[in-house]
Amino acid sequence: MAQIEKKAGLLRRTSSSKKPLKEKVVLMYDEIFAKEDPTKNNPRFWDELFLMKVNLEYLEGKLESLDGDEVMKIKDNINSLFHHCVQALGEEHQIKVVNALQTLCALFRGVHQKNKSATGFDIINMLMGFDKAELRMKELMESLDSLLCGDGSESLKSLCLKLLLCLVTVTDNISQNTILEYVMINSIFEAILRILSDVSSRAQHGYDAVVLLALLVNYRKYESVNPYIVKLSIVDDEPTLDGMGMVIHHALTEYNRQYKDKEEENQGGFFSTLSSMVGSMFIADADEKLSVQTNEAILLALYEAVHLNRNFITVLAQSHPEIEMATTPATPVPASPTTPLGTTPPSLDSELFFCAHLTIDFLCVFSDEHRLNSARLCLIILTCIAEDQYADAFLHDDNMNFRVNLHRMPMRHRKKAADKSIPSRPLVCAVLDLMVEFIITHMMKEFPMDLYVRCVQIIHKLICYQKKCRIRMHYTWRELWSALINLLKFLLSNETILLAKHNIFQLALQVVNLFNMFITYGDTFLPTPSSYDELYYEIIRMHQVFENLYCMVLRVSTNAGQWKEPASKVTHALVNVRAIINHFNPKIESYAAVNHISQLSEDQVLEVVRSNYDTLTLKLQDGLDQFERYSEQPREAGFFKELVRSISLNVRKNVSLSTMSQDVLLKEFSSIS
Repeated sequence: MAQIEKKAGLLRRTSSSKKPLKEKVVLMYDEIFAKEDPTKNNPRFWDELFLMKVNLEYLEGKLESLDGDEVMKIKDNINSLFHHCVQALGEEHQIKVVNALQTLCALFRGVHQKNKSATGFDIINMLMGFDKAELRMKELMESLDSLLCGDGSESLKSLCLKLLLCLVTVTDNISQNTILEYVMINSIFEAILRILSDVSSRAQHGYDAVVLLALLVNYRKYESVNPYIVKLSIVDDEPTLDGMGMVIHHALTEYNRQYKDKEEENQGGFFSTLSSMVGSMFIADADEKLSVQTNEAILLALYEAVHLNRNFITVLAQSHPEIEMATTPATPVPASPTTPLGTTPPSLDSELFFCAHLTIDFLCVFSDEHRLNSARLCLIILTCIAEDQYADAFLHDDNMNFRVNLHRMPMRHRKKAADKSIPSRPLVCAVLDLMVEFIITHMMKEFPMDLYVRCVQIIHKLICYQKKCRIRMHYTWRELWSALINLLKFLLSNETILLAKHNIFQLALQVVNLFNMFITYGDTFLPTPSSYDELYYEIIRMHQVFENLYCMVLRVSTNAGQWKEPASKVTHALVNVRAIINHFNPKIESYAAVNHISQLSEDQVLEVVRSNYDTLTLKLQDGLDQFERYSEQPREAGFFKELVRSISLNVRKNVSLSTMSQDVLLKEFSSIS
């Protein structure tokens, strides 16, 4: 018996030279693409069409082959197809609903693909007729809302979300997708929240729901009032916010699992070790072989939740029954007076606080991410967190200690730390560790100045909170001081190259003012008096870096040029650092001479420091604990527009309504009539 092959709707016998036969559904599509009304010859045309299995490839291909003028010639039939698709969504026959949803997706994609240069109004006219568009979209959105909120098939709900993601992402720039005006008017926000608040629905559809919400929030967010922004900002329902956090948590956990698996694949053997060493010579490309695609859509969702909704952080600070306790708190320490109301310290066998898990997963994502857009987004999220008093209270709470295994970039001068050596500490220590890690691993020729500025700002904001609340963190501050001094050293060594592209004085000023914060207010937040002594020791030990910096900024500030004013600010900021160096260095030299010691030990230097505090004179500097709060508009608007464009392209690529999914759906509903 001759074999039968199927391709794009054509049926043909391989052993015969006869003209290929077409599937019935393809013949019906051809009738739609003719100028005549298909119901003239068959009054039951539309009823029969939606009982046929959709041929997505043929339908989309046919639409993509027509330009705007050709579509306008069959506009009435296309409008009628759209109308009957929407009507079919209300049918009891589930196969009709499935086929209607898939046909709508093909319509949206096909018409947009060929008519990318057409205006949004032309697209609307081609699809549904401009005079009927408002009614058709109202009916469509109401039907989708009913399907998403109803007790029907989970497969149908999944298909509804896929259709909405398809609709949102058909244009490269979602803000140019005029059809979304109707999605703004006929909101599905409550349907999305319902999915997120229900454990079962969230497990199956949470990811698509969160990504859809993140994209809708970014539709013309700077040009008009976006109702999804307004509604997201006032959500205070705990199960809903908790559900959103769970979805983000699971996505970040999966990313970290993939990265860990990739890392383990690449460990072991001489060649692997050699590759790591060579890779680290080109720091911008280090760990490229371990690269796992970052989920920017989930990071965007996390950003929007943190940035827009004050309740998101406070709700996530509550315990969550779906996650087990991974670490036990250290010996209890008196709680900070700034602990958020409504939270209680966990007992030894309590549930793990969900915010901790979410924060840990997020920190681990950032710690291995060297792609600039993702790193920038992560730093913006951390900036928003560092400015929020509830988040700060949670991060600094001594009664909640966790082990955070941050990825550390392989470097020739250090060994990889064993996981078991990771201490259990408040989460703010992990944030500071992350900032230190970023500082020491990204000093490269293509210097990411913007990221460094954000990184130092985050450190500053956390220290401002500690100073304000007099929180004494038991943290290895020396690692931070060392990283900051090495950063200044890098700026000095690469002055000429960096100044051609960047204002290095802005970053230098931020770093020097961090040291001024420690010098001026360190006694309010450093854990012990000896920590303050160690600060002075590090400044004195690395005095040459500060002296070289002073010489450089003095030279630039005394010459006319574009950097005169910013360099002058650094000159003034160095006054106390230089006072410390100039005060203690002669006394250290004198001590060495009197005791006939060629090189003093750290303890001997510290002894000199402690003995000579009384005669040190420092100037009080104003505004050290002040900072500019984060604002998305206008500074970050361009970044987010490009980010959303990138996410939209990825989502469009991944929204799959394949033949396999059709078969699964049709099998599920084959017994329903």
